[in-house]
Amino acid sequence: MSIILTQTDTTVGFLSQNAQKLFEIKSRESSKPFIKVFSSLKNFSNSGLRVANRHKRALRRAKKTSFISKGTAFRVANTTLNSQILRDLKWNYSTSANESAKNFNIKFCEQKADIIIQNRDGLSENSSSSLYKLGQEKKRRLR
Repeated sequence: MSIILTQTDTTVGFLSQNAQKLFEIKSRESSKPFIKVFSSLKNFSNSGLRVANRHKRALRRAKKTSFISKGTAFRVANTTLNSQILRDLKWNYSTSANESAKNFNIKFCEQKADIIIQNRDGLSENSSSSLYKLGQEKKRRLR
């Protein structure tokens, strides 16, 4: 699978269905998993992942929010870019487009990406998504 550099719903990100390639690019510890981004709630439901009934409403209404449930990090984010490549993918692993613990560097990103998708505004580093851990009873904000 290819590494895609694009503006995500939150910030500039690398997307791929190959987590190993992303680990290599980011020089990241394999014990720190990536967020799995689904293109729709339907694709999330079809993936087999589940959340407690009390959290389903929050998941449906979430904007720029990631969740952790049963050890899996995920987010549902419709693409805002008019790209057939992104529309065809039901899910991707997502990570910010930088080396681990470093700031965004366009030259680094262009060297590592196989495909670059951007609109006329270009790529811009913005804040990351909110992150909540979902338990059976409560949800807890992590960032």
